[in-house]
Order: sequence, then structure tokens, then C-alpha cells
Amino acid sequence: MQRKRTQPRLVQAMMDIWTLPDLRRRILFTLGILVVFRFLAQVPLPGVDIEALQEFFGQNLLFGMLDLFSGGAMSRFSVVAAGIYPYITASIVMQLLVPVIPRLQAISQEGEPGRHRINRITHLLTVPLAALQGYGMLSILRMQGVMGSLPPLTTATIVTTMVAGTIFLVWLGELITERGIGNGISIIIFGGIVAGLPGIVGSGIVDAQAGNPEGLIAYIVLTLAMLVLIVIFVEAHRRIPVQYARSTIRSGRIYRQSGSTYIPLRVNTAGMIPLIFALAMMQLPATISSFFMGPADDPNFWNTIYNIFQSDTVLYQGLYFALVIGFAFFYTMVIFEQMNLPQTLQQQSGFIPGVRPGKATADYLNKVIKRITFGGALFLALVAIMPFIAKEITGVTALVFQSTAILIAVGVALDTMKQLEAQLTMRRYEGFLK
Repeated sequence: MQRKRTQPRLVQAMMDIWTLPDLRRRILFTLGILVVFRFLAQVPLPGVDIEALQEFFGQNLLFGMLDLFSGGAMSRFSVVAAGIYPYITASIVMQLLVPVIPRLQAISQEGEPGRHRINRITHLLTVPLAALQGYGMLSILRMQGVMGSLPPLTTATIVTTMVAGTIFLVWLGELITERGIGNGISIIIFGGIVAGLPGIVGSGIVDAQAGNPEGLIAYIVLTLAMLVLIVIFVEAHRRIPVQYARSTIRSGRIYRQSGSTYIPLRVNTAGMIPLIFALAMMQLPATISSFFMGPADDPNFWNTIYNIFQSDTVLYQGLYFALVIGFAFFYTMVIFEQMNLPQTLQQQSGFIPGVRPGKATADYLNKVIKRITFGGALFLALVAIMPFIAKEITGVTALVFQSTAILIAVGVALDTMKQLEAQLTMRRYEGFLK
């Protein structure tokens, strides 16, 4: 029976969670995995000047953002410095290749065995991507003078360790998905972001004490405003009404039954993928040019490209904004085509009132998803460049507003709360949400 509520809704829900043995075990298991992740993030690899490395990450906005996502693992050059990004990149590549390559498309349609095969291919693709990222990090650090020349065997050992760290994090994430609460990969990223927040806040307070309290106040206001907007856009969706007409035969007679529901089309269907894609594309020119750069005062071609694609330039911000919008539309269309909603509705005897089944339904849904995606794409682009805007408004250089990190954290927190809500509702307990 449902318990009588004597406490506030959130407090009562938290108490109910800890009274259920299976939920309590799942939560403790997830927390234990996060402790293991944070322990690995503190184990450094050899050959790097840690102080110079942290100074480099503090001065570079792009690498500072990546370090925030890893919970400081990159700035410490730990065994998990490559993070879980190679697996995310491999997953994105597979999602784009499945509808293009007929063989992969056939595998994906084989049900559960097909999904396992696609997941295994994704894991295999993660290994070379992690090795490439690890070697790229070593090359960039050598170019910046943070790391000296290393023997080939030492370089191979460090890259191999970083690949092993990435695969181990993927395994930990899958353990959370299977035995814990929430999506394991997202929880790992969430744990890194939360672990990095105290250091960011502390640096901002130090900056404010140095003579910029107005900037800190403006930063807090911007953070709260963006937090509200992120929650609104993460939960925003357009409801498309759907009616179902079914016929049943009873005692030789045909009875027609009808029902109605709706299709929730999310404003931000693509999630964080456009930001990750755009960030990778913006990194590419500077990363390639770093291999061919000359002395800092030499105005050659590669030095110019490297300087143009620094994160504090207007060109970088404009291209980043445009790429996020473009990738948001592209990825949303890819996902929407894979869902194949018109055919699914027709197979289930469903239809949208006032719209003919088949091609007319497909055209209508495509028109709707393009309209709402435009708003979601603009929102993501604004989130992408908000750190630059906040820096100009507040003048707080030590406390750069990481709206992308907040977007990830809010999305993971809401998804985890919904899973806990579903677990409590199945057991006739009241959840967190109304």
C-alpha cells in the first residue's frame, strides 16, 4: 500500500529509496564505482611536469573544458587521462555509419544479438581512437614544452596505459548501467564534472577577493539563468496527438475500438552530440597545425592557423556557433530517420488526426521536427559560446562559465531521477516528481 505522506515529497522519496534493499544496493554500487574512478584519476603517468601541465590547462579554455569533463584527470595526466571520449566518438561514428552501410544496417535489425554485435564493433573502434588521442595529447604537450622527449618504448607504454584506462572506464560505465542506477557512461562523465566544480568555485572566489566581486555576482546570476533555461529545454517537447483504431471479432461480430495518445518530439533530440562533434571539428585545425609549427614569433602558415583557431578568437566562436547548429540538424535528422515513426504508426493502426497515413504523415512529422529542432539548435549554440560571453561580461578569467558541463550534469541528473522515480512508482511509492 502507498505510505501516508508525512514528510516533504523529496525527503520522503529519499527515505523510501533507502528502505528498499535492491535500490539501496544499486545506489551504493554506483557510488563505489565512482570512488574507483576518482582514485584512478589521481594516479599520474611519468614524464610530465604536473605544475606546468596544470598551468597549460588553466590558460587554454578548450583543454580546460575537457579537463573539467574528466574531473581533473587530464591536468594530472593520470592513467585515465584520455577519459571516456574515445568511446563516445566511436559510438557517434557507429550511429552515423549504421544507416549508411547496408551490412551494418542489417546487423542492427537483428534484435538483441545485432545490438551486441554493434556494441562489440564500437568497443573495437574505441581502441585505435584512444591510441590516437593519447599520442596526440603527448605530441601537444611536447609542443607546449610541458613534456620533454621520451624514448619510443616509454611513449608506447604511456599510450598503451591510456588506452587501457579508457577501456577500463567503459567497463566501469557498463557495470553501472547493468547493476547500478542510470546510464553508466553518462554517470562517469557526471562524476568528473561534479568533482571539478569545487576547484572552479574556489578559483572564482580567489579572483573575486583580488578585486572583482561584481564579476563573481554577475557570474552567479548568469549561472542560475542558464541553469533554468537548460532544465526547460532538456524537458521541452512537442506532443503530436495519435489515435489508434483496432478491430476485434467477438462471437462472429466485428467491434471497432479506438484510443488516443501522443508522440513526444523533443526540442533537443540530439542532446550533447552536436556540441561534441563541433568541439572535435574546432580542435582539428589547431591540432594538425601544432605538428608543423615553427618558433612562436615566426608568422608562417601553420602558426597563423594555430593562432586563428584559439578559443578566445571571434572567428573560433562564430564557427563553433555555426557548426553546433549544423550538427544539431544533421544528427536529429539521422536519429529521426532511424526511428521510422510513419511506418511504425501504420503497422500499429495509428494515425495523426487530419493527416493521411504514409507519405503525408512522414512529411508532416519532418516539418514539425525541423521547426522545433531550429529552437533546440539555437539553444545548444548559445550554450556552446556562453563561456566566451560570460568571460566578457563578468571579467572573471579564473572562473570561466562552463555551460556545456552544466547541460551534461542537468541532463544526467534528470535522467537518473526519472529512473529512480520509475523504480519507486513500480513499488507504489511516491517519487521525486509530480
